[in-house]
Amino acid sequence: MTSTDVSEARRPIGVFDSGVGGLTVVRALRARLPGEDVVYLGDTARVPYGSKSPRTVERYSLACQAFLLARDVKLVLVACNTASANALPALRAASPVPVIGAVDPGAESALAATRSGHIGVIGTLGTVRSGAYERALAARPGVRVASLACPLFVPLAEEGWTDAGDAVARAVARRYLGELFARDAAIDTIVLGCTHYPLLRGVITATARELAGRDVAIVDSATAMAEAAAVALRRGPPALAQGERGALACFATDTSRLDEIAPCFLGEPVTSFELVDL
Repeated sequence: MTSTDVSEARRPIGVFDSGVGGLTVVRALRARLPGEDVVYLGDTARVPYGSKSPRTVERYSLACQAFLLARDVKLVLVACNTASANALPALRAASPVPVIGAVDPGAESALAATRSGHIGVIGTLGTVRSGAYERALAARPGVRVASLACPLFVPLAEEGWTDAGDAVARAVARRYLGELFARDAAIDTIVLGCTHYPLLRGVITATARELAGRDVAIVDSATAMAEAAAVALRRGPPALAQGERGALACFATDTSRLDEIAPCFLGEPVTSFELVDL
């Protein structure tokens, strides 16, 4: 590897989300590509994106990406499903480096997991309204998609009410997933179309099994994005970093409660979030 190749490989991967949920993508990324440096931006001052108009989501997303590009990232991961659903074409048009959204990797994983072709998608109101997962999943003939917005899963994740035995979390999951299965009782795969939802994976898995009377595959878009990043870096350019564990730099537009919440999503201590103004 030449010195130029080494320099390219050491450039960080950029990840942004509307809040802290995107740290589940960073967690998966650091497990899959431990040698990579990562720069994370959470637009916590303007969260949630899921209830905002597509035009506003696009404007906010472009500002987040510009912040990452200014830090010489070699790859951008759009951890926010709502931003991926509403702003990905604009983000790619504005970026000199590859941009990976959350929707396509999650959809591909769902198509690989389903046996019946009946897939459920749960996410924010903005993601569900966009129809992005339906369009991505329509690539395979015979696939049927039922989508449902599950907004209460976000505060449950941020409050830490995520244990599979938590009565409140189970009640909310039964309410939402009961409606999802009422729309299609044959669902055998559910896509977690929000980066907060992996924290509730145990609750969602147990409740889906209870309601369906059988195992239901749960697809985590965070893990799918990390794998998509690995594939993109192997193809090169950009180059894949090797060696010791990469560094993590975290930025946010509002730092309230981040010390308390962020480690739950990241799965490791967060030394600090630097406050920035977009």
